Amino acid sequence: MKLHIKNGHLIDPANGIDAINDLYIAAGKVVAVGKAPEGFAAERTIDATGLVVAPGLVDLSARLREPGYEYKATLESELQAAMQGGVTSLVCPPDTDPVLDEPGLVEMLKHRAKTLNQAHVHPLGALTVGLKGAALTEMAELTEAGCIGFAQAEEPIEDTTVLLRALQYAKTFGYTVWLRPQDAHIGRGGIAASGPLASRLGLSGVPVMAETIALHTIFELVRATGAKVHLCRISSAAGLELIRAAKREGLPVTCDVGAHHAHLTDADIGFFDPNARVTPPFRSQRDRDAIRAALLDGTIDALCSDHTPVDDDEKLLPFGEASPGATGLELLLSLALKWADDYAAGQPDGGVRPLVRAVAKVTADAARVAGLDSGTLGVGSTADLCLFDPTARWTVNANALASQGKHTPFLGYELAGQVQTTIVAGHVAYQRAPAR
Repeated sequence: MKLHIKNGHLIDPANGIDAINDLYIAAGKVVAVGKAPEGFAAERTIDATGLVVAPGLVDLSARLREPGYEYKATLESELQAAMQGGVTSLVCPPDTDPVLDEPGLVEMLKHRAKTLNQAHVHPLGALTVGLKGAALTEMAELTEAGCIGFAQAEEPIEDTTVLLRALQYAKTFGYTVWLRPQDAHIGRGGIAASGPLASRLGLSGVPVMAETIALHTIFELVRATGAKVHLCRISSAAGLELIRAAKREGLPVTCDVGAHHAHLTDADIGFFDPNARVTPPFRSQRDRDAIRAALLDGTIDALCSDHTPVDDDEKLLPFGEASPGATGLELLLSLALKWADDYAAGQPDGGVRPLVRAVAKVTADAARVAGLDSGTLGVGSTADLCLFDPTARWTVNANALASQGKHTPFLGYELAGQVQTTIVAGHVAYQRAPAR
């Protein structure tokens, strides 16, 4: 289909575009920006007056719960949530059941996702068989099946020799290893950030050193091997300082942070709200402020939703018994905009293009981290787009979420930024119904 999107505010950080302009799409590709190609006859025109026309969002961590956990969520429900959130490409961790450690499982997941004709699904393969931290998986075969990298999800590798061998192998073939830095023993079983609040509430703690000790180990192994490592969902100021130093040193590392960690602190646990039970746990205000600053200075490469749908039976329990996780696909854009708005409000000059900064963290920057050819509106690129109203405000209501997981610490919040249309490979995959 030939599409003409007119009068939209185009924001494409990858190409430095931030202006009112028209966009032309044909055969699933962007064919022109500004002026229509010769002989172009649109089959459909979308008037984007008052809307931002941005690349489709790229989410670096979204659990789709298939295979194995369909009682928590299904591909149908979560990809619909992605469409409502403007997410057109997403990376899914390997902690399904069975674990994504065999090519056939990866091929099945990608086939199922492709038949739904919605978001592009990019699986991470398991780094070790069964995520047990012992035998390495057949990384070459998993890559051929469609994996873009290898991870352990929330399962740390206790034997450092195994991790060393994994990084050596990954370096040899140019693979990226995705690791969430957490010590295998310190903080094991903890459910809240160690500190005065956890002590007052009587909750077992996860100290910052669980993150920093793991980071020290990872950086030593990266120095020894030269392997590319992506650090997932950093949570502490101390951890960010180590990453900042590693980047200055020139180590091939990138990192992301969960969008909710850019806004909430351990105080948001409140009176044991299970919706605020997440992994890693929310930390102090100092840590939260460090995350916001690190997003600004580029230490943190991208924001992700850390989408982890949990069903009522596992969430509506006492805080310590509830399963960690929160839905986030439909909140990613709004939380990125909120971070940028909060940043701009603190600047004497109102900030420098905060809207562009927000879009970059969930499009071009995220795509660069994952090695994906997406997150851009450049001519010739796949026409994955998100059209949103940056001023429209909406209230986070469980009943309005498409995700099968209805639990988030932002329930009841009023947020800015509402997706109106999501386009995937040139076809309109989602369009918000007009308000009655």
